[in-house]
Amino acid sequence: MYAKCGSMEDAWRVFNKMPSQTVVTWNAILGGCAMNGHGKEALKYFEQMCAEGVQPDDTTFICLLSPCRHAGLVDEGMHCYPSMVTDYMVSAMFEYYTCMVDLLGHAGYLQEVENMVMAMCWKPHVGAWMALLGACRIHGNVEMAERVARRILEMEPDNVADYGLPSNIYAAGGDRHLCENVKLERGKMWDEIAGSHLD
Repeated sequence: MYAKCGSMEDAWRVFNKMPSQTVVTWNAILGGCAMNGHGKEALKYFEQMCAEGVQPDDTTFICLLSPCRHAGLVDEGMHCYPSMVTDYMVSAMFEYYTCMVDLLGHAGYLQEVENMVMAMCWKPHVGAWMALLGACRIHGNVEMAERVARRILEMEPDNVADYGLPSNIYAAGGDRHLCENVKLERGKMWDEIAGSHLD
């Protein structure tokens, strides 16, 4: 309750006064840190959780990776990601990949993100590509944005709006000619993909 109201001082006080904690209460305090942008505090609580012998679960790592992303704690997030499998035997899920895409993408590691998405042990979900496309927009990587947008259109041919992000990147850079070309290409791609589905 306190965390959802943004009062982390009260949330920490109540948590620290508890006579004992379970993985559920640890996840609650980590989730509170995540939603209120307290990445370093989340890492401290996670270290304390492990020191007290509480076994993390899949929710724990989602709660931990999220504040790392918001606080820009790339090295810490990169350390947590493999340790959940090797040290805590937690199976990697799609949500973890999405968190890592957000973490690395916002930090500018776009090529690493693209490699990660391509190397997923299952077919990449459109959400992972959308997260990478958003990171391309933030960092102005038009070439990769076009490549990623094409993949998204292949997965969701009805969602033509997804291809608007590369044109927004061109527009932000002041290149109206390329912006118009991308819009034309978007329409052409939609026609091609729609036609292939009819065949």
